[in-house]
Amino acid sequence: MVSPTSGTGIRLLGISGSPRRQSTHHAVNAALRYAHEQHGVEVDYYSVRKKTIEFCIHCDYCVRKRQGCVHKDDMADLYPLMQRADAWILGSPCYQGQISGQLKAVLDRCRALVAQDPKVFRNKVGMGIAVGGDRTGGQEPTLHSMMDFYVISEMIPVGGGSFGANLGGAVWSRDLGAEGAEADEEGMASVRRSVDRLIEVTRLVVGDRPVGR
Repeated sequence: MVSPTSGTGIRLLGISGSPRRQSTHHAVNAALRYAHEQHGVEVDYYSVRKKTIEFCIHCDYCVRKRQGCVHKDDMADLYPLMQRADAWILGSPCYQGQISGQLKAVLDRCRALVAQDPKVFRNKVGMGIAVGGDRTGGQEPTLHSMMDFYVISEMIPVGGGSFGANLGGAVWSRDLGAEGAEADEEGMASVRRSVDRLIEVTRLVVGDRPVGR
């Protein structure tokens, strides 16, 4: 966990969609630490590991009642962090060339917040980190899924720019956990470049907000 700071007034949330405390956990925390140290942003971290997060069952309770989700589980701790943050980092391992089922459940359950306020995520800025055991293990499709969520939610998706970080952070762990992710210098550079762009765009959106607001 990275300790929060108050430097720019920007609030950044990192979510690890991995059920393990390995390469995705490492990559997301490295991104948060970089954002904290280089850009002075306040950070929060949430991991799906050992959390109970039920699948959305499309019961429409959230739409009819506008009182949140019918499921009362560990999403209750994540919802306030999502609302509070100006920018998000979604991180996921590549499972069968896509985001993890755990992260998909998290994103599907965001419907409960949108049902209460359709603009709840509007103009928040988001980036993605995809971690694959293979060099071409599905990182780009995984990042595309995150970008799709951001667009549908009226958020602003960003990558790290041409020549190395086109769609975001793409990390090759070689199935060696945190050590494998850290050893992928090119992949971790793509994470840092994406964070730089994330904070740059977030500053444009939030303006000169006083620290602590």
